[in-house]
Parts: sequence; C-alpha cells; structure tokens
Amino acid sequence: MSTRLSAGGAELTIDQENGCRISSLRVDGTELLLQGPKYGAFPMVPWCGRTANGRFRDGATVHQLPLNHPPHAIHGFGREVAWRPAHSTGTTAVFTYDLADPWPYPGRVTQVFQLGEDALTLTMGVETYGDSFPAQAGWHPWFNRSLTPGGPEAQLDFTPAWQEERGPDHIPTGNRIDPKPGPWDDCFGMPEGVDVTLTWPGSLELKITSRAEWVVIYDEQPQTVCVEPQSGPPNGLNTLPRLVTPVDPLEVSTTWTWRRLA
Repeated sequence: MSTRLSAGGAELTIDQENGCRISSLRVDGTELLLQGPKYGAFPMVPWCGRTANGRFRDGATVHQLPLNHPPHAIHGFGREVAWRPAHSTGTTAVFTYDLADPWPYPGRVTQVFQLGEDALTLTMGVETYGDSFPAQAGWHPWFNRSLTPGGPEAQLDFTPAWQEERGPDHIPTGNRIDPKPGPWDDCFGMPEGVDVTLTWPGSLELKITSRAEWVVIYDEQPQTVCVEPQSGPPNGLNTLPRLVTPVDPLEVSTTWTWRRLA
C-alpha cells in the first residue's frame, strides 16, 4: 500500500509498508530517486549509519543489536517495518511506528511528509514511553546520478567544516580531518546546518538543507549519489549520545528544494 502526494509538477510516493520510505519523487515527470525496494529514500531511526559491532552503552548497561551489516548494525529498524498512517491530505502525510524488540526501549517514531510545488520537507520525531534512551534519526536518499539515460551526471557542492576520519572498519576514529576528495562513504560536520546542492546540468538543481549538523555522503556506486542529513555521526550512540527523555524528544527535519534549469 502506498500514499501519493502531489503539488504542482511534483509527485511523491510513500511506501509505508516498506519502511515508510519514499519510493518515488518526480518533478515534471522526471524521477529523482533510484528505483527498487531497497532504494528510494528511507528513514534511519533509531540510529544512523553503523553502530560498531552492534553494541552501545546506556549508563552501565551494554545493549547488543542484531548485526544486519556484519560486523556492525546499520541504519536502524525503521526502514524494515511497516508504519501506520496517522493523517494525510493531498500534500501532507503523517505516519508512526512503535519501537519494539530488538530495540531495548519502548517509544514512538513519527514521520511527516510535506510536499510543495518546489520543495519537500521531512520531519521525524522520536519520543519515549518511559525511560530515557540514546537515539538518532535521519534520511538516506538514493538520488539518481543521471536523470535520463546517458544524461549529465549530478554535480555535488558543499563546504563542510571537517570530515570524520574513517577507520578500516568504516567507523569514525574520532579524529576530525580536512575534507578529502571523493568518492566518499564518509561523514562530514556542518555546524551551521547541513547545506548540500546537487545539480544535474541543464535540468535541475536540488538543495538539501537541515538544522542537523551532520551529513553522510555516499557516492561509491555508479548509479547513485546519497546525501544523508542526520542528527549525529555514525556510531553516535556511543560517541555522541543524544538522550530522548519524556520532556525532550528528538526531532530532526530536512528540506529538499528544487529549481528547474530547463
């Protein structure tokens, strides 16, 4: 079952049964996202990227997560479950899912989609039903490198303050280094907020912004470029825990704004 939103020339399809991911985003009939059940744009929650060896500590307790990307746990559980629809109009949709085993804490995640003629805003909130717990949230969009067969490839423009040094196990070492040339599977710090522009020459410019201060860029595959705004770095459950408390839920949002170049 899918939910479809439209505004002007923009059309959004949400597959709530498959991790509440965006399965399609079309602008004037042109598909921006790589197609396939594992692609589109999926939510990363209640953690983002890799959690080292699937383990994280909360106080004196060490929790073990399933190793869904051995030797690590990756991208959370939200992309693997069906979400429940809560509200929808022609341009807005809201979905929820309840955190449950194997995540060790009860809570609820809410995801809101708001589509306009030239922008899409995504918001995700994580709240607890009881005890406080560390969590992260973000999005993993798989943008098409080319919008048409043989068409120009996307050009990436951003100015991060630093790059998280990546160890041989793909986990950040804790060192901040000057940004290196791509291709990347790397996390970058943008303390003034995420601001990344993808440009398909002669076709479309897409600006990805967020008040979040972290973004992962993954462009090692030939068909796609991933720009992933998120509330903390990979392995952040261990290195930069952000507690969700009864009075302080986690909320993160991102806006994708497009401009037609043709």
